[in-house]
Amino acid sequence: MNITKKLGLTLVAAALVTAYGCGKKEEPKQAAAPAAPAVETVTVKIGHAGPLTGGIAHLGKDNENGARLAVEQATAKKMKLGGKVAVFELLGEDDQADPKMGPTIAQKMVDAKVAGVAGHLNSGVSIPASAVYNQAGIPMISGSATNPKLTEQGFKNVFRVVGRDDQQGPAVAQFLAAQKIKKVAIADDATAYGEGLANEVEKTLKAAGIQIVAREKTNDKATDFKAIL
Repeated sequence: MNITKKLGLTLVAAALVTAYGCGKKEEPKQAAAPAAPAVETVTVKIGHAGPLTGGIAHLGKDNENGARLAVEQATAKKMKLGGKVAVFELLGEDDQADPKMGPTIAQKMVDAKVAGVAGHLNSGVSIPASAVYNQAGIPMISGSATNPKLTEQGFKNVFRVVGRDDQQGPAVAQFLAAQKIKKVAIADDATAYGEGLANEVEKTLKAAGIQIVAREKTNDKATDFKAIL
């Protein structure tokens, strides 16, 4: 995975949390000036989900930092929701880039009553997680999940802010064709992202008359690629 995008947040809706101020009143010799009214706030929880451990933890942390910055900037604006000052909080979760963790993390977000989720990073995790968010009616916005299936499920609350595999793949293939390359070998990591993108590259290369001499697979945990070279 080599795609990392910063994700801007535009989210509304929240659970109301009211904070009241209180103060002491001394016995004045004359009437004291009325105290300033307490500022009422509403807390808005924003979720971020991505790999915070493992081989691509650096990508997950980059995205989380971007989400945290957006949350801090939104709070600083002191925008009003229902007449109360919005205080945004970030709830971060580690999905370990594991598709099996996607629904589990998504349910944790639902249980925490987040207003929306920035994530997930991987297509393979985003796709199963999206079904949970859809059922709960929580917006999910991925900045890096490129597999077309994510937004072809008919879920009205699932979005991406990055080009799909069927847009990126042809661009890669067209570049190779422009270099007058006649033969190409393709390898992917068998993930929803890697395999999906490789399929689109292969499709466009074949249409351009370029010969695919090999199509090999590894996995996203591999570090030794001698077997496919």
